Amino acid sequence: MKTKRLILVILLALLLAGLAAFVLIRVSNPWHAKTLGGIPAPVGYTRVSAEKGSYAEFLRSLPLKKPGSVVHLYTGGRARLQFLSTGVIDIPVLSNYEQCADMTMRIRAEYFWNTGQYGKIKFTDVNGKVQTYTGGADRKKLESYLNRVYGICSTYSVHRETKPRDVKDVQPGDVFVYPSRHKGHYGHAVLVADVAKTKSGKVAVMCVEGNTPAREAHVIRNLMNPFRNPWFILSENAEWHSISVFQFKKEELRHY
Repeated sequence: MKTKRLILVILLALLLAGLAAFVLIRVSNPWHAKTLGGIPAPVGYTRVSAEKGSYAEFLRSLPLKKPGSVVHLYTGGRARLQFLSTGVIDIPVLSNYEQCADMTMRIRAEYFWNTGQYGKIKFTDVNGKVQTYTGGADRKKLESYLNRVYGICSTYSVHRETKPRDVKDVQPGDVFVYPSRHKGHYGHAVLVADVAKTKSGKVAVMCVEGNTPAREAHVIRNLMNPFRNPWFILSENAEWHSISVFQFKKEELRHY
């Protein structure tokens, strides 16, 4: 009798675990979080500290759409491969040119603009020329500037403008970025939106991306480990880092 009860308990636990995994794999914003900061850190991990007014604090304040929301294209309609997203950032896409690298630039610019650090809004284009924002607090001028630099910056320019960062030193606001590796193929860039660590120094990151064609920024789902979702555990000694369906070389974790 005890053996049968034990078997039933185990089967029930497996069923509940399976249901939980199914929810985590399929549902957008299953945590009912209002912001990125409302998504819980992985068990055993603690978010790195964020000073008041810092980029890390700003990233954690980014609003999330309600549970069940889907990623929409700039041109309208649902984006393909919805299962790669686990939460939608509630900010409008500015243009059809706001794709992967552009999204990382957009969020960085929004931080400086919202904190009145207008002179720090600058990006180096593909020709190596620095494009500096000069519109001050004028929102229309900021959006005009961003739409212009979207057309002359890319994964190539973001990669060239940034410097490598060791995993142990990763910070919110860093980027994973690689330019095109093969002729005719796109590069890709994702934003490290948050970082959590264990007492022993293990590192977990939460990442946000845009993509082609232009779509709403979204939190990347951890397909391989739904119970860690949306966090990805990074190994300091790894030559490659897997973020969803993308593979980044260790030197492609970068910072401004």
